[in-house]
Amino acid sequence: METRITVTAEESGERIDALLARQEAIRSRSAAAKLLEGGLVTFRGAPVRKNYRPAAGDVFDVILPEAAPASAVAQDIPLDVVYEDGDVIVVNKPRGLVVHPAPGHPDGTLVNALLAHCGDSLSGVGGELRPGIVHRIDKDTSGLIIAAKNDRAHEALSAQLKDHTLSRVYDAVCHGNFHDDAGTVDAPIGRDPRNRQRMAVTEKNSRPAVTHWEVLARYPRHTYVRCRLETGRTHQIRVHMAYTGHPLLGDTVYGGRRDKGLESQCLHARGLKFIHPATGEPIELWTGLPDWFQDVLSKLGPEQ
Repeated sequence: METRITVTAEESGERIDALLARQEAIRSRSAAAKLLEGGLVTFRGAPVRKNYRPAAGDVFDVILPEAAPASAVAQDIPLDVVYEDGDVIVVNKPRGLVVHPAPGHPDGTLVNALLAHCGDSLSGVGGELRPGIVHRIDKDTSGLIIAAKNDRAHEALSAQLKDHTLSRVYDAVCHGNFHDDAGTVDAPIGRDPRNRQRMAVTEKNSRPAVTHWEVLARYPRHTYVRCRLETGRTHQIRVHMAYTGHPLLGDTVYGGRRDKGLESQCLHARGLKFIHPATGEPIELWTGLPDWFQDVLSKLGPEQ
């Protein structure tokens, strides 16, 4: 399949590999690098190097290999299925379960469990190791995640992610007390220039990121909040809450402290809203708080 990409004024001067990685059909820096190394990205008929920085209005032709069938192995891992039909499946992912195979996690992932549960009924758009996966949540974040059972559903849900009609709501516990009862963090997120293993609010090589939050309960030294993602950047809630001065409880990567018996950030994907890709009907799903999250709340002291 061939596609054409026109560089916008906002993208002008950005490395071509980073620009390509944001395209829905490519979705990662490593996939973009493979296309560039294989000469599959051309500008005015000539192959483009990965460090090329285009100008506004430049037009690139990209040849995308056909989506490969899923090759991860099926494993009989228990799934908490919240919703399922012939097009989509929504799972309440437990904390500690990796979403898809990756270096260090070759199996035992949500994808392996989905392959056992769904058989051949998973979209191939995500590639060999991410069949059906429309969006991701961190290994140590629990909650709702949606997967597509066919390419048509996958493309429709990916479009909803892009235009914000697929809505994701998270509950979190943050350090400190918020001055207001609700607010919005509108701050771009990119790789932390001082630590490439982290994300950060930065103007350099970043993408717009918007998180809406509201206070659900206040405690002596912590606040229980609900966050709605308008965009879906890597670690977005963790980065934005730290940016406000209220890092997530248990999130040692972004400034939190590992206390209250937590082994990771206190974050749970609570709600999911989307338009069904086949029927056009709105679907709204919610899940309760897991036991570990409720246990954290019970140890925060009296609610204020």
